[in-house]
Amino acid sequence: MGTVKKDFLVGVLISFFATAAGIFLYLEYFSKYSFNDTLIMVQEGGLFGKVLSLAAIPNLFVFFIFIKKKQDNKAKGVLFATILIALATLILKFF
Repeated sequence: MGTVKKDFLVGVLISFFATAAGIFLYLEYFSKYSFNDTLIMVQEGGLFGKVLSLAAIPNLFVFFIFIKKKQDNKAKGVLFATILIALATLILKFF
């Protein structure tokens, strides 16, 4: 696998990890209810799209770190994954 493809894939994986961490942080620390109760409320309220869009905010920081370090291929991976997350948010909004 070439360096460009590897860096792109690393960016995508880091972006998904940052989004998962954002979901966990939001559900665990920014909700006044327990993690499980908040997860149940999100499911019952159909709020997955909204939570997912908030959880993607850490991708912004990851993207700018890669840009500052001149790791453009990793930044492209983060951007690609963020676009996929935005599309998932759009789909969840209508279904």
